[in-house]
Amino acid sequence: MPGLTAPSDYSKEPPRHPSLKINSKEPFNAEPHRTALLSYITPVDFFYKRNHGPIPIVNDIERYCVSIGGLVKNPLEISMSEIRKLPKYSVIATLQCAGNRRTEMSKTRKVRGVGWDVAAVGNAKWGGAKLADVLELVGISKNTSSSPLGGKHVEFISIDKCKEENGGPYKASIPLRQATNPEADVLLAYEMNGETLNRDHGYPLRVIVPGVIGARSVKWLDRISIIEEECQGFFMQKDYKMFPPSVNWDNINWLSRKAQMDFPVQDLGLAQTLQNCLLCLNPSAGPLKGFQLKKNTVLIQSHSEAFGLSAICSLEDVDFVKPGKVTIAGYAVAGGGRGIERVDISVDGGRTWFEAQRCQRGNIPYQSDDLNNDKWAWVLFKAVVDVPESTVIIAKAVCTIAAIVLMNITIIPTDVDTASNVQPENVEVVWNLRGILNTSWHKVQVRRASQVAISNL
Repeated sequence: MPGLTAPSDYSKEPPRHPSLKINSKEPFNAEPHRTALLSYITPVDFFYKRNHGPIPIVNDIERYCVSIGGLVKNPLEISMSEIRKLPKYSVIATLQCAGNRRTEMSKTRKVRGVGWDVAAVGNAKWGGAKLADVLELVGISKNTSSSPLGGKHVEFISIDKCKEENGGPYKASIPLRQATNPEADVLLAYEMNGETLNRDHGYPLRVIVPGVIGARSVKWLDRISIIEEECQGFFMQKDYKMFPPSVNWDNINWLSRKAQMDFPVQDLGLAQTLQNCLLCLNPSAGPLKGFQLKKNTVLIQSHSEAFGLSAICSLEDVDFVKPGKVTIAGYAVAGGGRGIERVDISVDGGRTWFEAQRCQRGNIPYQSDDLNNDKWAWVLFKAVVDVPESTVIIAKAVCTIAAIVLMNITIIPTDVDTASNVQPENVEVVWNLRGILNTSWHKVQVRRASQVAISNL
C-alpha cells in the first residue's frame, strides 16, 4: 500500500515501556503488571500489546488510503484527510484478548497460545469515524443486513504479515448488520486516549469493534471488503473458536464451531445453551443437564442474570498482606454491551459472599441500568475487608441478560441458585485446547505477613 509498508523482520520495532511483562518477543506480545489496570482509562504505555508479525511502518501519511470494495456499487479509496473530515465520535471501550487468563488455564492442562496473565485487557477512549458513515460513501445504508449486491459481511484486511496466513495479512470480519448500526459504535479509529494512535496500536488507522473479542478489531487497516460469506482467514476459521474440554488436536473439527465474537461467551451458562439448541437440539435426545425443556410454548424464559468475567488486580495470585484491612480491587467485563449487575467477593474460599462497590468514570457509583454508563467499557470494583490469616479470595461478576424467544421450546435453568452462581467455579469446566475465554472465578491466595515471618523463625 502507498504510504504504509509491512516489514519482513523485527529490526524496526517501536519502543515499549520497560515494565511490560513480555510474553513473546517476536512477534511482540506483552501485558502490564495487573496493578496498572486499577485506573478506569488504561494509559497507552500499559495497554496490552497483541501482534502476529512485525509492526508496519508509515512512510508517507499523505499517500496512505484505505480501499473499500467487494460487493458494492461505488468502490472507492479514502485518505486519512477524508476520514478526518467525517463526523468524529469518541467511544470508551474495553478491548480484551480472547486468551486473557490463559496461563491459569494451562495449569490444568497444556494449551496453545501466548501465556497471558490477567492483564491482556485494557480500557481506552477511542476516537474516529463511525464505520456506518464510511459505508454510506459506497452506497450501503445504515441499519442494513445486506448490501444491494448481496454482501452480508464486512471484512477488514491489515497490511501486516502473519506466519499463520503464510506471510499474508491479518484479516477478520463482522456481520454487515453490526457494521451499519450506528448504535454498535464500530469505529475506524485514529486516536487513542486523545492522542494519535501509536504504531503498536494500529497507526494510522484501525478498527474498533466494541463488545467483542479483540481479534476482530483489526489494526493497520489496508482494505475493507463487503463479502457474501464470513471471512475465510485463519483467525476466523482456524482460531478463536470455543470448543468443549473433550476436544483435542487429534479430533478437532474447526467447521463445527462459529467464529467467536462476544466476550465472554457463557459457555456453560444460558447463552451458549441457547445457541446449542438453535444449532443442534434434538428433542428425542432428552433434556440438557441442568435445564427443564417444555414444548408448545413460545418463550425461552431466561434467568435475569448471567456471568461476566472479573479479575483481582490489587493482589497477586499468591500474596502476603500486612495485618489490618486489605483492598480487593479489579475489573469486571461482560461483553456485548451488557451491564455488570454486581461483583461478588469471598474471603473464605467461597463459603460466604458479599458485594463489592462498582464504578466507572470519576468513581461515581455504578448502576447497571443507568443509560449514562459507558456500555462498552469495563466496570471497576473495590472492597476493603479484614481477611483471615490464610485464605483464598475470590471475585466473580454477574451481568444482566434478556429473555430470548425461540420457536416452540422453553428452557428454564434449574441449577442456577438465587445468588446467580452461574460463573464456572473451576477453570477445568471451561478448559479448551486454545485456552480462550477463561471465565472461571478468579482466585488469589493470601497469607498474613506476620504469619510468614513466624514460620521462617
